[in-house]
Amino acid sequence: MRGLGRMIVEGETMKNQNSTNLRGVSNRRRWRGSAVLDAALVFPILLSLTFGTVEYGYYFYVKHTLQGAAREGARAAIPSTATNALVTAAVSNAMTAAGLQNSGYSVTPSPSDVSTVAAGQPITVTVACTWGTVGSGFRPLGLIGSTKQVKGITVMRKE
Repeated sequence: MRGLGRMIVEGETMKNQNSTNLRGVSNRRRWRGSAVLDAALVFPILLSLTFGTVEYGYYFYVKHTLQGAAREGARAAIPSTATNALVTAAVSNAMTAAGLQNSGYSVTPSPSDVSTVAAGQPITVTVACTWGTVGSGFRPLGLIGSTKQVKGITVMRKE
């Protein structure tokens, strides 16, 4: 029975989607508003997930950048001719390369004077900043508090 718009299943007929109910209203018209309602309910959840992912992604980018800058500072601190100025310059170069040069970060070598450390002793370089002042990141939801400290720490032995 081609072209009749009906399907035969187990001896009974099923109406197609464009059929009408008893009141003369098509089934397609009855379900028209449900898609809008579903979208209105799901859309805010999807936006929140998206913006939250962007915010946490930027946090991990900053954390990784600080860790890399601390590593560069520690590498500059381990030669026998190292000074605190070289450590600070290495961190500054790494932060500038990442676009975070004006993020209010601080560099703390430990011990405080890397030129007096004996060979074989550990040197720790910490690069830290406050989340509210770092970069110009996209923080639409404010999920991470602006007072949170973000740190990168590296320990290496003096050569």
